[in-house]
Amino acid sequence: MSDPKAESRSQAIAAAVILVVAGLVLYFMPTIVLGLSNYSPYLAAAVGACLILAFFVVFWLRARYQRRRGK
Repeated sequence: MSDPKAESRSQAIAAAVILVVAGLVLYFMPTIVLGLSNYSPYLAAAVGACLILAFFVVFWLRARYQRRRGK
């Protein structure tokens, strides 16, 4: 029904986009956290933790979607 080569290419592009966006977020994270630490060190720590956690949550959600779609 669908071309496996095209599907594989689509998955690779999606993973690349996710990695590039995550890379940009991680690149600017020190600036964001240091800026927020002027207001509250707890807020800065919470935002930093959320940014790191978001990277893993995106891949977890994508894996769930792929499993459901495959069944």
